[in-house]
Amino acid sequence: MSIIIRSLSYIHSDRETLFQNISFAINKGEKAALVGSNGIGKSTLLQIIAGQLQASAGEVVCGEKPYYVPQHLGQYDDFSIAQALGIEHKLNAYEAILQGDTSADNFTLLNDDWTIEERTQSAFDYWHLQHLSLHQPMHLLSGGEKTKVFLAGILIQEPGIVLLDEPSNHLDILSRELLYEFIKKSKETILLVSHDRTLLNLIALTLELSKNAVETFGGNYDFYKAQKETKLEALEVQLSEKEKKLKQTQQKARELIEQRQKQELRGKSHGQKQNLPKIVAGNLKSKAEVSTAKAKGIQQEKMNEISNNLREIRTQIQEQQVLKIDLKKSDLHKGKILVDAKEVNYGYSDALLWHFPLSFQIRSGDKIRIEGANGSGKTTLLKLITGILEPSIGEVYRAEFKYLYIDQNYSIINNQQTVFEQTQQFNKRRLPEHELKMLLHYHQFPHEVWDRKCAGLSGGEKMKLLLCCLAISNNTPDVLILDEPTNNLDVYSQKVLTEAIRNFSGTLLVISHDQYFIQEIDLEKRIEVQRI
Repeated sequence: MSIIIRSLSYIHSDRETLFQNISFAINKGEKAALVGSNGIGKSTLLQIIAGQLQASAGEVVCGEKPYYVPQHLGQYDDFSIAQALGIEHKLNAYEAILQGDTSADNFTLLNDDWTIEERTQSAFDYWHLQHLSLHQPMHLLSGGEKTKVFLAGILIQEPGIVLLDEPSNHLDILSRELLYEFIKKSKETILLVSHDRTLLNLIALTLELSKNAVETFGGNYDFYKAQKETKLEALEVQLSEKEKKLKQTQQKARELIEQRQKQELRGKSHGQKQNLPKIVAGNLKSKAEVSTAKAKGIQQEKMNEISNNLREIRTQIQEQQVLKIDLKKSDLHKGKILVDAKEVNYGYSDALLWHFPLSFQIRSGDKIRIEGANGSGKTTLLKLITGILEPSIGEVYRAEFKYLYIDQNYSIINNQQTVFEQTQQFNKRRLPEHELKMLLHYHQFPHEVWDRKCAGLSGGEKMKLLLCCLAISNNTPDVLILDEPTNNLDVYSQKVLTEAIRNFSGTLLVISHDQYFIQEIDLEKRIEVQRI
């Protein structure tokens, strides 16, 4: 089944246009990746196609109702797994029929779907969810388990069109491998939004969403990236040529004005020598002035046109270049012991969490990856390190240190504040208002979003706002703790974060299943946790 989008627009309730008049098509059985900067509207577009949002204008044509795997899964916390998957009534009817209840209502609800139980079991086996009950509430599941429940729904529902919004978020390495294999073998029409570069490279068609268009690139993410780099190089050449042309035009304008002024002086002198009548001399003077003004106007128009072109080119280059975020150096001397853990473990309801007790040291300047499968207790370990929790057994020594914990939900951001109010909260240096606004603009927050509530920002926009706030506070912590930091981040923002982290001289603790990211930041040590 195909997807056809015609002249689609979406305007926020605050009247900000997210995108307008976009059109594209995905053929039956084709797989396409939708990319674009954070906040441009990728998730919104998927929700419109899924029928969960109403477009402001335009048309969506799908061969059948798409199956949608959402990005933010907390909205289903009050559902059971069966309810979240939309199969509760069908399964109840199936079980009732098997137990002898042959009422017409049960057959209507089942709709001749006699393999529903078999498909559900097979789907849960594939995604390693056998330990879950369909009656279990969603809020008891980890982020990775929630994602896999909705991915299992594809095998259960057997749709012709699948929409995936960040499907690898929260997944551990094993689960990501299952996802990649599933995508490669899938026969459905797929449109996905992802910042997982491994996944993006499995997709042979890349669509880039901008405010006014969807541009098609006939290749995977690496192909798209190469095309964008070529475009950036061409823009930089254009910029150099336009700057050179502007200088030449300005020089020509100056020379022309000087030439006209000399001609006017010679004409005036000639008129005086010939004793021309005043009216004739006046006409000659007026003609010369009109001629000079006309020449000035022509040159000014040329300079204005070139200047406008320069502004457009600089804007396009700025949109594609990686921001440079310098995190301040920690005051702690390198090698100081910050945490010394000896044979620690943590228990929930008298049951210990880890198969083996943990012993480790964290020293100032260490770059450490915390590894483990979904649900193995990595976040619990971070809470032990920071002193939020105390171990059930073992001992933890902690020196005094400042830390910043950026979790998967960006809890440090106050969703009730506006973007500008958030920067003011971090403004301990009392920077003037115009400097705060300059920093917001530098971090790609135009003035249209300064009054928007942070609750309306995408995950990637929240991460960029955090980086902006760190620059404002100029008070980088001794220890930077990142829990799945690349979830929701567009590839451009990942570059910003990666560069900032690589240049950070303090202590770094990272939980991440993003292999690209891990390789790029070059973590030196690791702590592995294994759940019982």
